[in-house]
Amino acid sequence: MITTMPSANLPTFTLAELAKNHSSKKSCYVTLGTKVYDLTDFLPDHPGGDDLILDYAGKDISDIIADPQSHVHSDAAYEILDDSLVGFLSPEDAKLANGSANGSTNGAAKTSAVPNGNPTYEATGMSTAEDLSVETDITNDFKTHKFIDLDKPMFMQVWRGRFSKEFYLKQVHRPRHYKGGDSAPLFGNFLEPLSKTAWYVIPIIWLPCVAYGLWMAGQGLTPEKLALCFASGIAIWTLVEYVLHRFLFHLDEYLPDNNVAITLHFLLHGIHHYLPMDRYRLVMPPTLFIALATPFWKLAHTLFAHNWYVGTGVFCGGIFGYICYDLTHYFLHHKKLPSYYQELKKYHLQHHFADYENGFGVTSRFWDRIFGTELPPLPQKTA
Repeated sequence: MITTMPSANLPTFTLAELAKNHSSKKSCYVTLGTKVYDLTDFLPDHPGGDDLILDYAGKDISDIIADPQSHVHSDAAYEILDDSLVGFLSPEDAKLANGSANGSTNGAAKTSAVPNGNPTYEATGMSTAEDLSVETDITNDFKTHKFIDLDKPMFMQVWRGRFSKEFYLKQVHRPRHYKGGDSAPLFGNFLEPLSKTAWYVIPIIWLPCVAYGLWMAGQGLTPEKLALCFASGIAIWTLVEYVLHRFLFHLDEYLPDNNVAITLHFLLHGIHHYLPMDRYRLVMPPTLFIALATPFWKLAHTLFAHNWYVGTGVFCGGIFGYICYDLTHYFLHHKKLPSYYQELKKYHLQHHFADYENGFGVTSRFWDRIFGTELPPLPQKTA
């Protein structure tokens, strides 16, 4: 094994020093072989959640980065590491690292961690979930694609761009990543704050509304009937979630070819596929949710016109389902989750980096299976 000699411009670290001073969220260093990387700034953007990296803070990541069962890593992951190099292990610890690698029974697996053989998906230009967090070279991207300059307000660029439908859909489904996960400017004026919503705003605003609605519905229903209405509303929401995502948010085939329709598409969902790791544009802004929820309030009380209390109970169940959906959507992009949700996370991110024309379920795959839009398993990485 070739030992990398420390650069004259980069310091050396001992393993003890890394474990003591660089093993927390404030300063998270990891090693790979003899190299030391600072991943502190990357923690919020890691597709697997920051906890997965923090488990290895101050330690060697050779095993986890080579483990396809945990997380398939693409060229992009190694590019991020290259950009995060801050030093090397001390000569004594470097010998230990090299000796451990040379004597490891997992040598073949570690070698296979060197990125090769990952398919690049034509529709998105990406290979794995890590690609979603590779920062876009804004100047070069705009020069190459002539679509959107991410340093300028996006709304007017889309509105004035006169893009053809074909060109717009091709570009908006090729994800970009803005300055470490910051929000690129959308309006560039007083409307800008209305386009951003922190995830915790959703339960803070809507859970009290659900509680009040259930209290009102409970005035005319027994607890058993109220629980049944609430559960029915949650079940109905799962179908509504699928229908909205597939037939409204992804109205690609039937999208009118004019700048009004294209701009509305961009504001409604296109911006999420264009900048999928923007943490402040992952959940639905309250103003947009009110606009979408109002017709469902009327629909619920039309379908259950015989009993206003039943309609209200079902509607509250639907709103609770929406809250679960929005929080799940955020966590799938930005948090480490239990095993079931880890699989759901891989499934949803596959919708972004591999195939946006399938995989419309966010909280579950159930309706994808029913309607034949379930994403197939990702192909295994070839040697």
